Amino acid sequence: MKDLEVKDPIPPTKRIHKLVLTGGPCGGKTTGQAHLATFFESLGWKVFRVPETATVLMSGGISFGDLNEEQILDFQEHLVSTMMALEDTYFSMAEKCAQNVLIIADRGTMDASAFISRDAWEKILTKLGLEDIEISDNRYNHIVHMQSAAIGAEKFYTTEDHAARFEGIELARERDNRAMEAWRDHPYVDIIDNRSDFDSKINRLIDLVVKRTGINVGDRFSANSRKVKFVVSEICPDSDFPVKFTDFQVVHHYLHSAQKGFQTRLRKRVRNGRATFTFTVRKPELQGQTVEVKQPISQRDYSNLLAHRDDNHLPIFKTRRSFLYENQQYQLDIYRAPCHSRCKNLILLETFTTSNDDELVDSLPPFLKVKKNVTGDPAFSMYNLSIRSDWEDSAEQFCHRLSSDDEEEEENVYDVRQAHERLVHVSEENTVFDVRRNE
Repeated sequence: MKDLEVKDPIPPTKRIHKLVLTGGPCGGKTTGQAHLATFFESLGWKVFRVPETATVLMSGGISFGDLNEEQILDFQEHLVSTMMALEDTYFSMAEKCAQNVLIIADRGTMDASAFISRDAWEKILTKLGLEDIEISDNRYNHIVHMQSAAIGAEKFYTTEDHAARFEGIELARERDNRAMEAWRDHPYVDIIDNRSDFDSKINRLIDLVVKRTGINVGDRFSANSRKVKFVVSEICPDSDFPVKFTDFQVVHHYLHSAQKGFQTRLRKRVRNGRATFTFTVRKPELQGQTVEVKQPISQRDYSNLLAHRDDNHLPIFKTRRSFLYENQQYQLDIYRAPCHSRCKNLILLETFTTSNDDELVDSLPPFLKVKKNVTGDPAFSMYNLSIRSDWEDSAEQFCHRLSSDDEEEEENVYDVRQAHERLVHVSEENTVFDVRRNE
């Protein structure tokens, strides 16, 4: 049954979950926000993102490193009052929403205490008429500390991705520890360190928030979960779709990248007439990790960045349908015109699982006609599907290596002609495949 507005959200009673993402610099907060928003929106939740107040203030010309002691105290006082005013706006809007709401605050009130002495903090609280417990325990439902890459992932530490970031690695470590200390008394604090790769770190974040909100999505974010992809030959009409779903109209543009090996793209995602915009940079593999940095951007930034689109790639238009079946989250990517002929009528089903192929196939939604397992096949990667010219005429543009989720270290390099043949073969109406086999 069609329910694009998801008026009966999951779980059935309305929730407002107030989350603070904190931590040291270069910990993954920005990318984590983008992934959280995408996931919860796919379940029909409304997601509000409170911007980092310190960054907003410093973008106007304030340099924290140049402030004297008196100025720092004054700045932190105004920071707290401004932050609370911003948050209260989103809290008020959430109360008026019919949907479940996730509010993601990029740092919270207690983070301001990490940069000053306890005596100075007490003075600010007294002046503003506040108490620790009111602006911590009673204000937010959940705190997640994203540990800085400066601790345990030093090779990935950088200040390039954040205009207001200037900290060297030692200062980054100190600020990470101070931020952790600031929230030590909150009853629901989770710390995500750097013991795993970056993708796993982001999955752990989403898994923690999902569990705190009481949503059951199976093993989607388990540590050994892997992404799988299938070609679907046919789906039923929207009115006959047997489970609740949320549809998004999505368009992707690939951009020119000045750095070799980097892939950059824009995404516009529309639901019920409202658009969100994301800028993604996929970095070259380093120490076995392929890191994608996702950043929410404004419509103005989106329009400006579109001027840098790579005309060697066509835009990708698709409907992304998200739904739950048997406590497992699935996404259908239904490719739409205008598109290259290779994408015509293409429908891809994706999910994450810890099951083996036989167990997975047995549990796939029976109301979908699943045709072939194409996990790890570059012929079905969005980057290659978007290439404007025929693959045989642009072999140098064809990307053989997918993200680390999709392939093994020893994956063979595919011939572009064979890739094209596989794509054409699977689109033929009468072709029959063993869906249990990925070949």
